[in-house]
Amino acid sequence: MIRLSPTAGSVKVTFVLPLDQDGCSVVGDFNGWQPGQHQMRRRSNGTRSASVSLPPGTRVRFRYLGTNAHWFNDPDVPELDGRDSILVV
Repeated sequence: MIRLSPTAGSVKVTFVLPLDQDGCSVVGDFNGWQPGQHQMRRRSNGTRSASVSLPPGTRVRFRYLGTNAHWFNDPDVPELDGRDSILVV
């Protein structure tokens, strides 16, 4: 699941996964595809999440990187470009 929260001049994008997705990070063009830079942190509501702030209208390519170098897409994002999930904020 992805939550979008508009703020003054930007959009806070929160990437959310179930808690059973252990040791994940969200990786994409917004962080230079650097694994671990946006590690999914455990939350008290039974999920893991990470947030980034981006300018409105930004087209984002991303994937999740789990344990054992397992790459996967967000199941709630319908648009794909090759192997990458696509989101326009």
